[in-house]
Amino acid sequence: MFLNSSRILVTAAALVLAACNTTAPQKPARKPAPDTVKDSGPPQPVDMLAAPEPTPVREPIGVAGNKSPYTVNGVRYRVLQGVKGYQEQGHASWYGTKFHGRRTANGEVYNMYAMSAAHKTLPLPSYAKVTNLENGRSVIVRVNDRGPFVPGRIIDLSYTAAQKLGYIDKGVARVEVTAIDPDSLPPANQTLAMEKDVAAREALAQDASFKLPDNTYLQVGAYSSQSQADRMRSQVSSVVDYPVSVSPVQSGEQTLYRVRIGPIAQQRALVAARESVEENRLGTPQVVYD
Repeated sequence: MFLNSSRILVTAAALVLAACNTTAPQKPARKPAPDTVKDSGPPQPVDMLAAPEPTPVREPIGVAGNKSPYTVNGVRYRVLQGVKGYQEQGHASWYGTKFHGRRTANGEVYNMYAMSAAHKTLPLPSYAKVTNLENGRSVIVRVNDRGPFVPGRIIDLSYTAAQKLGYIDKGVARVEVTAIDPDSLPPANQTLAMEKDVAAREALAQDASFKLPDNTYLQVGAYSSQSQADRMRSQVSSVVDYPVSVSPVQSGEQTLYRVRIGPIAQQRALVAARESVEENRLGTPQVVYD
């Protein structure tokens, strides 16, 4: 197959620590490891040309996936501090079933039917306009992964994004990548507030670029005292529109009480809830799966 790129994935151990001993979703049974299989699209081609593009919003840059510098295959890369003015031309590839359902570099789950991308140095998450210089088509993608670590390639697009740009069969295309300046974008919570009508909510619900796996939560913290956890739950409940719960978990011989927001079904809603918690100085929530 045309694609032989590596992907930096968040390890299961890291997810367990982030979730305070909560087990992350298991990889599909009998599915070969990424380095033992070739990449491809779905067994039967799926027409994704009508798939909606993500609406760029200003998202906070987290720790996950943004370690800098980092090294892959002996090459050191530095994550950009900012994206304003970033524009580059080169070759784009795409990735599909080999990584579908697996963790991206920033801890999300890769969905080859979403409008997403992998980039070596853009901060995660960020947004970019990608133009196929061979046919003039352009798309907006949300960058949430690292790669492609193949010489001469500057971006890896999802199956859907590559299909919309018209190079699924070729495997690669010459493109121009232009980062979207986050300072020019509205924050996620402001965008949600503007989406009051039913049509807008339905469009958002159908946007695969923002769908989250089942049982996705924001964990505000884990506390040794249940009373402390209850106080935090009350404070967080006053600033978010999602259920906030306290759940015990055993960590060695100690019982910890986790404060979690969710479950949350949409990426944009998750970002808005995290912004609200951080703006009220109630902590820095981490994404966990239960």
